[in-house]
Amino acid sequence: MIESHIIGTGSYLPEKILTNNDLASMVDTNDEWIVSRTGIKQRHIAGENELNADMAYQAAQKAIESAHIQAQDISMIIVATTTPDYTFPSVAACVQAKLGAKCPAFDMQAVCSGFVYAMSTAHQFIQSGSMKHILVIGSEKMSSILDWKDRRTCILFGDGAGAVVLGAKPNIDASVSNTPHRGILSSYLMAQGQHKDILYADGGVASTQSAGVIHMNGQEVFKHAVTKMSAAINQALKKAGLTKDAIDWLVPHQANQRIIDSLGKKMKLESDRVISCVANHANTSAASIPLALDYAAQSSQFKEGDLLCFVAIGGGLTWGACLLRW
Repeated sequence: MIESHIIGTGSYLPEKILTNNDLASMVDTNDEWIVSRTGIKQRHIAGENELNADMAYQAAQKAIESAHIQAQDISMIIVATTTPDYTFPSVAACVQAKLGAKCPAFDMQAVCSGFVYAMSTAHQFIQSGSMKHILVIGSEKMSSILDWKDRRTCILFGDGAGAVVLGAKPNIDASVSNTPHRGILSSYLMAQGQHKDILYADGGVASTQSAGVIHMNGQEVFKHAVTKMSAAINQALKKAGLTKDAIDWLVPHQANQRIIDSLGKKMKLESDRVISCVANHANTSAASIPLALDYAAQSSQFKEGDLLCFVAIGGGLTWGACLLRW
C-alpha cells in the first residue's frame, strides 16, 4: 500500500474586501443581522480582470513552495470548482500552463463538496502507484454568479483559492513499527440529486447560455447540512476502523458559523478543535476547506499524528468526508 500525505499547503484571497457595512449600502441588510445569522464579517472579491485560474495559480504556487518541490514534479492537477472561467478549457488546464507543468489536468464539479471529492480521487491515483505528486486545488469566483440584489445569498459568498500537494509515501506496517498509518485513511462521498432545487444556479451552457445566479432555500439547506455531514463523518470513521473520539481536528466547509457550531456539538468536539475562518472570507464553496486548512497549518495548529477530518455539503446535493492523519 502507498500512503497519500499532504506535503504542502497554500492559499490565496483577492485584495478587495467587501465588508458587511459595504453590503448594507447595496441591499437591505446590516452588520448585526449578517453576523448573528452567519458569523460572516467580510468576504474577498476578485478584481475586475482577475480570473478563477489566476487565484488557483497563486494558491498552487504557495502549495508547491511549501512542499519543497518544483512544478515539473507535479504528476497531476485536479481543480475543484463550480465557477470556471470558460466552458472549456478547464481551470486545471489553465493552471497547468501557468505553472509550466507537464501532466494531466482536469476540473471536478461537486460545488462545495468539490475539494473532498477531489482529495478522494487524487488518493486513488496515488494508491494505484501511477502518480507521485498531485496538486489538488479548490478555487472559486462566486461573485460571478451572485445576484447582488438578493440579500439571502449575496451576503454569504466570497472568492478565493486553496491548494494542497498530495505526495506518495510507502506504507509503514503499523503491526511492525507501532506507527499508525499516515496520510488519507478513508473517505466517504454521496449525492442526492432529488434535492437539487434547494440550492442551485439557474444558468447553464445548453439551457440558457448564461452562468445564472445562485438560488437557495436556506432553511432546507441547514436542515440537511448537519445531519448529512455528521453521517458522512461517521461513515468515514467506520471505514477507517475508528470512532469519533479519535478526531483531533474538524476542518469543515466554511459556509455558516451556525452550521459549523452545530456540527461540532453533534460530533462532541470542543470549539477550539473545530477550524473556523468563515468570518474572514465567507463561503468560498470548493475553496473553503483548503483555505481553512492552510489557515490552520500556517498557524501551526496541527502536530504530527493528529487526525483531521474534512467534511462538506453542497449543491446537488453532494456531501462527503475525508479522514487524514497529519
